[in-house]
Amino acid sequence: MTREISSSEMDDIEAFHATLHSLRVWDGPLPGFDPEAAPAEPLALFREWFLHAAEAGQAEPHTMSLATVDTDGRPDVRILMLHDADGHGWHFASHATSAKGRQLAAHPDAALGFYWPAVARQIRIRGRVTACGPEESRADLAVRSRGALAAALTGRQSEVLGSVQELAQASAVAWERAGTEPDAPAPTWTRYVLDADEVEFFQGDAARRHVRLRYRRNGDGGGWIRELLWP
Repeated sequence: MTREISSSEMDDIEAFHATLHSLRVWDGPLPGFDPEAAPAEPLALFREWFLHAAEAGQAEPHTMSLATVDTDGRPDVRILMLHDADGHGWHFASHATSAKGRQLAAHPDAALGFYWPAVARQIRIRGRVTACGPEESRADLAVRSRGALAAALTGRQSEVLGSVQELAQASAVAWERAGTEPDAPAPTWTRYVLDADEVEFFQGDAARRHVRLRYRRNGDGGGWIRELLWP
């Protein structure tokens, strides 16, 4: 049985479609990208593009999407922050008991996605995620803000919440503890690192002749293969 749509709902739908279809992307000048001049390995290019995005005014360039799968093989995705990118891989952190933590423990293959609309660039990364040990995980939290520690101490991430008041009370206690005990342990807080086996760099083009450069690890693990992709 089809439910009748009210006039106010129809107005909202029409407003949504009008707004959606009016939006444009990449109206300003875009940077160029010569894949022939790209470095031999992806980390150097990632750092170069990251700095360029930040200098171009891209808000929060360190935010990224993390895609995982659950025990039924269903995909899941969320936004979180990059903590580092080095020779070991791309680093982030979360509670081991969270949905993402449980999914990574069962299926460590994952993907990261960065999108920087200010420069029409995106980066896709796929690889295997490893959980760091307690010492590295604690060090990760030690260099972050009081708010980050308070959030980690609040814990229970991804569990069902009874009310916003319950969260406010638990958070207030955690903030107080984070202020008086900056070394307070958060046992489930875990630093993760994704060791990439594939990294793709996408440069948008106003004429839709986008440049896509993919780095793929050699089967013997001795280096990277670079290849252009059709847009």
